[in-house]
Amino acid sequence: MEIKAAVLHEMGLPAPYAESKPLKIETLELDDPESNEVMIKVGAIGLCHSDLSVINGSRPRPTPMALGHEAAGEIVKVGDNVKDLQEGDHVVCVFVPSCGHCIPCREGRPALCEKGAKSNEKGELLDGGVRLHADGKDVHHHVGVSGFATHVVVSANSVVKVDKDIPFEKVAIFGCAVITGIGAIINTAQVKPGSTVAVVGLGGIGLNAILGAKLAGASKIIALDINPNKFDLAKKLGATNTFDSSDETVLEEVKELTNGGVNYAFETAGVVPAMEVAYKITRRGGMTVTTGLPDPKHNFSFPQVTLTAEERTVKGSYVGSCVPTRDIPRFIELYKQGRLPVDTLLSDTLKLEDINEGFDRLHKGDVARLVVKMD
Repeated sequence: MEIKAAVLHEMGLPAPYAESKPLKIETLELDDPESNEVMIKVGAIGLCHSDLSVINGSRPRPTPMALGHEAAGEIVKVGDNVKDLQEGDHVVCVFVPSCGHCIPCREGRPALCEKGAKSNEKGELLDGGVRLHADGKDVHHHVGVSGFATHVVVSANSVVKVDKDIPFEKVAIFGCAVITGIGAIINTAQVKPGSTVAVVGLGGIGLNAILGAKLAGASKIIALDINPNKFDLAKKLGATNTFDSSDETVLEEVKELTNGGVNYAFETAGVVPAMEVAYKITRRGGMTVTTGLPDPKHNFSFPQVTLTAEERTVKGSYVGSCVPTRDIPRFIELYKQGRLPVDTLLSDTLKLEDINEGFDRLHKGDVARLVVKMD
């Protein structure tokens, strides 16, 4: 069938994207789902820095590629072997399809699925190959979703069934921002009640980490960013203190506030300077966690002796160390109870045709979460 999708042909075009227009809205041919796949009519999809990192070239991917991963919609077709999903189901997409058979999947760590990682790097679906075409040529999939489109075909292992009573523009962000930010707190670090937490970088993931820290019972939740305009929202979500992370005195101020540093520091900006701040404000015996995806050529360094002499822990957190089929439903339940007001993060909704302008706004750091709402 013919669909409309936002396609990236060339990485690294300069901002403003409203002028360079890296994403072209094109008509593509979408194949029917194969035996273990489903077709989804997309209802809404969030704009994420993981998309932006492909646009600017810091996360190289094969092109042409139909972008987008934080999507929600309604299933309109199912493959012959799909048993647990049916037409009419509302689903959220997840950007690491899990095969269920490799060692990480068997260990309960689907975010590290080996087969899923390989298919994502190739720009293919989990079972191999692509389902998108233009003028007889293949168009690659973005992390198994390619959600900036009217319809998508994805692996049945790339979706989680959700309640139908939540609008798509609100439930879509559970597929990335929510599970990554809150999951880093709950799953990766396992933050203990009464502990101190710092979050460096107040984008969608960082703000969700603040929600997670409040949920976990942290006594102090310190929000840091180079953009003070984000501080009011951070406080509304649960931050007890805010600091400009570019201030020359920020390290001393945070350490004084926390009697030597925080128990847990989370870097969510995806840049080395933010990671340096996070590590330096972590106390002796504390944990520094990063959810960021910086340019692969950028390196983070620190005095190695501090790992031993101060018993430090540095951890990575991908997809919030989540098991999506377990965590998305329980986070949605907490949202429905009013304990995770993630819809507060929704800055604005856009049309698909305005997607380049949306990425300009994301690039400038003026928004928490922008969502394309499909007609």
